[in-house]
Amino acid sequence: MNDRTTSHDRVLTQRNAEGWMFLIEAARDLRTTGAVAPSGKALARVLTDPVRAQAPHPLAVLEAGAGTGPVTRALIPRLSRGSRLDIVEANPRFATRLRRLVTTHPHLTATSAQVTVHQTYVEQLDTDQRYDVIVSGLPLTNFTPAQVERIMARYLELLHPGGTLTYFSYLGTRKARALTASRTEARRHAAVDEIMATYQRTYATGRWTVWANLPPAHVWQLRRPLVSADRLAPRSDGASR
Repeated sequence: MNDRTTSHDRVLTQRNAEGWMFLIEAARDLRTTGAVAPSGKALARVLTDPVRAQAPHPLAVLEAGAGTGPVTRALIPRLSRGSRLDIVEANPRFATRLRRLVTTHPHLTATSAQVTVHQTYVEQLDTDQRYDVIVSGLPLTNFTPAQVERIMARYLELLHPGGTLTYFSYLGTRKARALTASRTEARRHAAVDEIMATYQRTYATGRWTVWANLPPAHVWQLRRPLVSADRLAPRSDGASR
């Protein structure tokens, strides 16, 4: 058995272990895990494109809701020398796995990037740091409208002016929930969709469809304006406040 075969087998074993772990956590709490499988390579690549696009400049990057780390593994090789990556994950078992990933990743020694895992909610992240790029893996459509408003306001607060936020949403979730969920749940989902649509109208710079993911997903890119304002979260009529 050659080194390439051994490496390939090791990757497959790791992915299978992550898949099972993700499934177990989804069974524990699907609302906060958000899916039954980790993000695929194609989705991770599109989510991290703003980091690649700004290389080789050192960047401050925040990843929220990292899960078992599929997007983290796509992010780390794209970090330029002197960059900083803060990873936020509230699930303690996922956070432990992410710390192990960070301490064993060979790319970090070569780039001298600073990577830290924070076991907390992004709304509660205690930092004065502002970020060039935020990559969100949080299942926003699983949260209450009030939680989504707090998360999105925090994202805008944490971004540098001109900074970029990428996040994804699965295709067809609203229609599926309209058919299978209670009226209360369907109304909650519709309210969250409307909040996100308002942010998209105000801040979106692009949207891509990733078909090679399970399930397929839209990736949205939002940008904080190059203006100074006390509060940048949009009102329901789409205007900034």
